[in-house]
Amino acid sequence: MDKQYNPKKIEKKIYESWMNKDCFKAKDSKSTYSIVLPPPNVTGTLHMGHAFQHTIIDILIRFNRMLGKSVLWQPGTDHAGIATQLVVENNLQKKGITKDKIGRDKLIDEIWKWKDKSGDTIIKQTKRIGSSADWNRNRFTMDEGLSEAVSQVFIKLYDEKIIYKGKRLVNWDIKLKTAISDLEVSNIEKPGLLYFIDYDIEGINQKITVATTRPETLFGDTAICIHPDDSRYKNLANKTALVPFINRKIPIIQDESVDKEFGTGCVKITPAHDFNDYKTGLNHNLQSINIMNEDGTLNENVYKSFVGLNIHKSREIIVDELKKQNRINKIKDYQITLPIAERSGVIIEPFLTDQWFMKMKGLAKPAIDVVNDSTVKFVPKNWEKIYLNWLNKIDDWCISRQIWWGHRIPIWYDSKKNIYVGTNENEVRKKYNLNAKINITQETDVLDTWFSSALWPFTTLGWPEKSKELDLYYPTNVLVTGFDIIFFWVARMVMMGLKFMKKIPFKTIYIHGLVRDSEGRKMSKSLGNIIDPIDIIDGINLDDLTNKRIDSLINEKQKQDIIKKTRDEFPSGIPSYGADALRFCFCALASTGRDINFDLKRIEGYRNFCNKLWNASRYVFMTTENLVYNPKDNFESLNIFDKWIIISLDTLITDYKKHCSNYRFDLMASSLYSFIWNEYCDWYLEISKSDKDHSPQVLIYTLKIILKLCHPIIPYITEEIWSDIYTRKYTDDELLINSKFPPQQKIFKDEKVLKTIDLVKDIVNIIRKTKSDLNIHPKKELDIYLITNNDDKKNILLQNLSIISNLSKINKIIWDVNDKIIKDCITQSLNDIKILIPIKKFIDIKEEKNRLNKIISQLSSNLDKVNSKLNNKEFIEKAPSNIIQINLQKKEDLLKDIESKKDLLKNLSN
Repeated sequence: MDKQYNPKKIEKKIYESWMNKDCFKAKDSKSTYSIVLPPPNVTGTLHMGHAFQHTIIDILIRFNRMLGKSVLWQPGTDHAGIATQLVVENNLQKKGITKDKIGRDKLIDEIWKWKDKSGDTIIKQTKRIGSSADWNRNRFTMDEGLSEAVSQVFIKLYDEKIIYKGKRLVNWDIKLKTAISDLEVSNIEKPGLLYFIDYDIEGINQKITVATTRPETLFGDTAICIHPDDSRYKNLANKTALVPFINRKIPIIQDESVDKEFGTGCVKITPAHDFNDYKTGLNHNLQSINIMNEDGTLNENVYKSFVGLNIHKSREIIVDELKKQNRINKIKDYQITLPIAERSGVIIEPFLTDQWFMKMKGLAKPAIDVVNDSTVKFVPKNWEKIYLNWLNKIDDWCISRQIWWGHRIPIWYDSKKNIYVGTNENEVRKKYNLNAKINITQETDVLDTWFSSALWPFTTLGWPEKSKELDLYYPTNVLVTGFDIIFFWVARMVMMGLKFMKKIPFKTIYIHGLVRDSEGRKMSKSLGNIIDPIDIIDGINLDDLTNKRIDSLINEKQKQDIIKKTRDEFPSGIPSYGADALRFCFCALASTGRDINFDLKRIEGYRNFCNKLWNASRYVFMTTENLVYNPKDNFESLNIFDKWIIISLDTLITDYKKHCSNYRFDLMASSLYSFIWNEYCDWYLEISKSDKDHSPQVLIYTLKIILKLCHPIIPYITEEIWSDIYTRKYTDDELLINSKFPPQQKIFKDEKVLKTIDLVKDIVNIIRKTKSDLNIHPKKELDIYLITNNDDKKNILLQNLSIISNLSKINKIIWDVNDKIIKDCITQSLNDIKILIPIKKFIDIKEEKNRLNKIISQLSSNLDKVNSKLNNKEFIEKAPSNIIQINLQKKEDLLKDIESKKDLLKNLSN
């Protein structure tokens, strides 16, 4: 083995080896295990959230593969309709090309080119992280087979009258000129204005004043509404008001939905441009008048002076004209909610238009039942409530989009707008017996991207054809995904799986948190805190990192701020940490449901862990250089330390399997880290250096088990070390990825072993800590006195004197103690054992007491600062939860440290 572990040198070589030997392909087995990859959008490259998710999935896949199951990890990518088209359109606009200029077919050609480039990048990134997906089965949501399946699903749902076409109010993106779903809209609060506008009342010399945040939509008003119990306006009920500028006659109606406390208690009803007004309009049989074109300009239904104005820019002009007519009663500040399209960033407009819809309530019922009866389980369980709340209130789904990239709706029209349904023109003509003289054209709208994504668990396995894979791997075992797509994707997959497969698509839904920066902020381009996972794995210099972060930003100040922040945070760029360190970090941070605050300092710690494992392996190989390994050794004649490490490994295997089954990846990582760093390296291997009776067979056995346990989390380094194990003929398994998960030995159930080792460790730790606390060099050899009346413990210590001496760097241990010796010693207690350490030769007690007092003073000052923060109400209310937790932990650590130093000071004084 090389002296130093170099991930760059081995990782690509190892992955190629796995690929060349078909290690990711499902093997025949009675027991199966499957996961579908949430398909990344082909909008660009993978981010830290993808790397985290893929790591978690790969851990589960590798673990179950080692259990001997036939494992399938189904990979693929998503066409991501609107998002991908927007990326390509923006790229073309930089060259002065618009979609309207090149037309539908050429734009789709450009998007396919982008898809190929982005898709290849995503696959390379996914492989670089170490993902052991079956790449021979890689799919894309617009593959020919999947597209055929999408059409068949649409046709079946249309035939069952679950899909229908209707004119309804939808969220309209005026930039993209398409409908989008509620889930693709973010609501932001901002200061706005409330306008009080006077409307004339027909036949009487009186006005009625309405309050609105949207005066520009008054041309679409078809009623004014008051509360039936509002005595202020009883006399106006059922009278007729006149819309300003155009004098359209509209009724004054009564409805209990009106909030009497809002504005004047009178509201204008604009059914075609407000969702609440739309419902009121349906209840009162009001006309819906659309005043907007698809591009957001005002149409011919507004006053002639305003036709062609942008609906948002028209407000100020319309208000100015209302002021000239003395119709603005007053204007007051008011907090408003703006609906913003997540993709395009424009303000969403409610828009009355013909769209295709899918009835959801009938499909939702079975999807609710399978969660209520625990056929499908959420981890963590709290996400069940959110899933169920949404499904219980679900509305019909608008599935059509007015864009060009996506699955074109399999609907055809003749010149009379008669509807025909079929996957292609030939099928339609044959199905409906249409002759060649009848011209038919296909619907130009495409399906919402989530329509095809909802079919992903079974269409990727060959549906609608009957396939071996469908029988073996559906339903899948677990879905690993983020909470942000529970409604978009998870719930819809459950509904579609139950509808078309009559089975749930997955048994468990593991919901992971978001990956945030070290300060708990969402990673975003505008904040300049995005980190590419591949840059952590392979490293990146400062200039390239900076350029990457400011690429495509327009605002110069924002650019300079990000450049400064990046140079301050990464003065030398990001070093190469390797995939294993990143994977271990993700695993360690994967506490159920919590967001991850990602800090590169944690990566350094796990890179050090990989180095520790590498060096431990080198030591084992050097120690067992000429060993003939006997894998059938039943370990009957072992010393107590060898027995202890095997018992400890058995416990680790039990805990590991339990944590993985419970999706507690953080506990998996911490149990491995603690065992390998502390029990194995710091104790067992150190003991083996001075213990002539230890078994070299156990050294090899324990290393093999450790590598197998680590492999699902850190596959590269473990496979590389395993290659040495294979070369030395310590195993018949050429590749670790194909080896079996280790069984427990269960040959030792001796409590005496554990008690003996615990006592030895406790004694050594007390001696080491005392040396450290008193500034005595750890390698300085001292004489130690022990006093105990417990003969059993005394015998244990006598039997292990050489180990204790070597580990704690003790010259000798003495049992005869007199009063004079006691006076020269500092005394530490371990239950019924006293440990006396003579210190007068090594320290000046007066100086040491002064030093300890200074340390206590400094620690107390630090504690005051932490308490000041924690007692500050504003800090507690505004600080991110992780920062509060860090300070609480700091407080606890400081209190322990102060107490420890005070005990030592007291001991010195005595």
